[in-house]
Amino acid sequence: MNKRIVGVILTLSVIGMTLGFAPVSAQDDCDFAGEIYIGVIAPLTGEIPKVGQSTVEAAEMAVAEVNAECGLQIDDENYEVIILVEDNEAKAESSVAVATRLIVEEEVTAIIGPQASRQAVPTGQVANDRETPMISPWSTNPDTTFDRPWVFRVAFLDPFQGPVVANFAASEFGAQTAAVLYDVASDYPKGLAENFRDAATDAGIEVVAFESFTTGDTDFSSQLTNIINASPDVLFTPQYYNEVPLIVQQARDLGYEGQIVGSDSWGTPDLLDLCGAACEGLFFSTHYAPDIATEVGQTFITAYEQEYGAKPDDVAALTYDAFQLLFTAIEDANSLDKAEIRDALASVELFEGVTGVMSFDEQGDPIKCAVIIQIKDGAFTYYDSACPAGFPPETTD
Repeated sequence: MNKRIVGVILTLSVIGMTLGFAPVSAQDDCDFAGEIYIGVIAPLTGEIPKVGQSTVEAAEMAVAEVNAECGLQIDDENYEVIILVEDNEAKAESSVAVATRLIVEEEVTAIIGPQASRQAVPTGQVANDRETPMISPWSTNPDTTFDRPWVFRVAFLDPFQGPVVANFAASEFGAQTAAVLYDVASDYPKGLAENFRDAATDAGIEVVAFESFTTGDTDFSSQLTNIINASPDVLFTPQYYNEVPLIVQQARDLGYEGQIVGSDSWGTPDLLDLCGAACEGLFFSTHYAPDIATEVGQTFITAYEQEYGAKPDDVAALTYDAFQLLFTAIEDANSLDKAEIRDALASVELFEGVTGVMSFDEQGDPIKCAVIIQIKDGAFTYYDSACPAGFPPETTD
């Protein structure tokens, strides 16, 4: 059985200075035959820096653990894992540029990231064109992997998540009407908003308002006034953790008293501090819940808390899983050949990660379950689960 292992060497000192991380070296007694370079693309600056921080922290753990076990084994020889971290500034053009540099100049074996779909979709094209395995931990837009055999992800897709939230609104709240507020200029919220709208209609919920804004907007009063005038039972807003507090607080200030629900982009703990009491009792769909984690998950959560003094968010958990999947594929391939690693990734079945059990479909997308989280007593608390039909398959002893 392949090791589910970990470790990190940050080759960009600016990352360590910015985020406070110290480079971690492998054991002195390891006899390495060579090095395996893995690119990591994350938003260390820009609109969602907490996502970048969680990415690097999880990467640091994953690489430190694997190197502590003398790296990855290929043909009975040990190879040290080294990560090259690049900041994409939460911009698509920056992400494309750094991916190209990592592949062409640094000759990385694979890339972990980007996280947000807005950067993952165009970067996936670069990885696919240059035949380099890429795993996006957090992107849920189908275009990230569609018709790109070299690109994989760890997160479930928006066409799955949209119905999860719509069906939850119908069953939990008895919602008959719904409204949507989303960023039309960003791939992730736009795609998920459309998926929710279609799924809500299928669930018998009338979408009475479908309002949009543009990235960077902070005043949503016009859109929220239109929504309130339509009297929806539930408001769905698939926005990032830094935008949700503004939307929720403005909606309440304008008098909206209905349910507000969200998506996996809510799952960063900073949302709790930014939103406070206004978000108490709200629900969102996401990838894992620390309070019901399996043994694999609990081991990761405990180690993460000991290292960083906080529970890992969904970005950290998904990033850790992405590294474990890549490590597994490299050892299964028993090779550093990119094509053989890609084939090994495509063959993954029933991998047990921090975020649950998953198998890849023909598009490189995971078949896995989602969870519903409630913000309760100022914390993210497990509330329910939603799984694809027949998954995970029943097993017999």
